[in-house]
Amino acid sequence: MGDEKKQAHPGEPRLPAALGVVVAVALYALLPSALQIGPRFVIPGLELLLFIPLVLANPRRMSKENRLLRRLSIALVLLIALSNTTALVLLIRSLLAGQATAGAQLLAAAGQVWLTNVLVFALAYWELDRGGPVTRFRVDRPGLPDADFRFPQDEDHDAISEMARRSSSRSGWAPGFVDYLYVSVTNSSAFSPTDTMPLSVRAKLLMGVESVSALMTSILVVSFAIGLLGH
Repeated sequence: MGDEKKQAHPGEPRLPAALGVVVAVALYALLPSALQIGPRFVIPGLELLLFIPLVLANPRRMSKENRLLRRLSIALVLLIALSNTTALVLLIRSLLAGQATAGAQLLAAAGQVWLTNVLVFALAYWELDRGGPVTRFRVDRPGLPDADFRFPQDEDHDAISEMARRSSSRSGWAPGFVDYLYVSVTNSSAFSPTDTMPLSVRAKLLMGVESVSALMTSILVVSFAIGLLGH
């Protein structure tokens, strides 16, 4: 039954992931110039150049995919991740330097970097798990690639009826961008997995990097804020 529903599925809605990309691009564009690579709008412009053909190919639903689109999607995530990682390094350097004169600005920038970090890892999980968004919703089990994450719905088939109805095996459920965003938020907040477990090596490495970067940012921001209060 679940496989039949998946065959008829029109694809995951484009809007949630598209909003995630737009917010990530905007957050980077609004960072202080000292935390950016080159002129202010070069990186956001490159990101939008990669993003526009992806939206044109799948404007409403994630239903079309080929090698070029897949490469563009991965390149976009990598570019957002690289630019935000650079901003994080520059932010850490500024915080360690104790630039009290720009205290409020640096604290706001830390929030932007943290939120972008959440979004970029959500996008990475979304792009990689089970072959990506098009494959997850359009390919029947057991033709799906190996899962990178185990969601609660993947093991609820033998739970009470009102829960079992939503399980992957009975309903054809597949995780969407909001599910991966939740994984990213909880991993950045708790610094560890919560209800969704990483299965593959790459998923464990990604979640580990996200946890460490979030922890470093949080510790430095708290320390910096305490230092500001002491002045």
